[in-house]
Formats: sequence, structure tokens, C-alpha cells
Amino acid sequence: MAQLFNVLPPHRPMKITRDEVRHVAQLARLDLSGAEVDRMTGQLNAILTYVTKLDELDTTGVAVTTHTQQVVNAFRDDEVRPSLPREQALANGPWQNGESFVVPRVIG
Repeated sequence: MAQLFNVLPPHRPMKITRDEVRHVAQLARLDLSGAEVDRMTGQLNAILTYVTKLDELDTTGVAVTTHTQQVVNAFRDDEVRPSLPREQALANGPWQNGESFVVPRVIG
């Protein structure tokens, strides 16, 4: 399996360039060495080449799949229901002032 991602055979066109790999690495704040850029370029090319093989499939009549399950509406109706009394809800926190939870100040 490791051999698959080393480098592409020379007869295959490159799907991604070293410059594109360096650009994405910069956006991700990754400092890649030249050898790492070469290795990543080869690995990403192998993945992208494999994915483009899907273009060879005849998908005529195959429905587009956007979700794994056919869920039409997973939401319940919005209805008013009783909630916990304030005292009971505030009892669940370590600090409270009788009206709300008290938390440490984060913004100066």
C-alpha cells in the first residue's frame, strides 16, 4: 500500500503541482521541507488520479446521494413546554447569583 503513494508513474499527468502543495501548506501554517513537498505532491497526485477514475464509470440512472439516509424533516414541531424552575437550573452550576450562572471574567 505504501508503494501506491510514493510517486506516480511518469506517463500520468500531474493533478497537483509542488507550488499548489506549498500554497496549501502555507495556508495551513505548515512548514514543509523540500522532501516533504515532493512526497506530499506524489501522494496527493496518486489520490487525485485514483479519484478521477470515477469519471470512467457510467452513472446514468444513478440517483445523486447527498445523505446516507432519506430523512425529510428531522425536526420536531416548536411548541412551548414547561422548563426547569430557575433555582433548580442554577443548582447545577458551581457558582450562581440567584439570577444567573457566575463565570470567571475572560475578556478584560
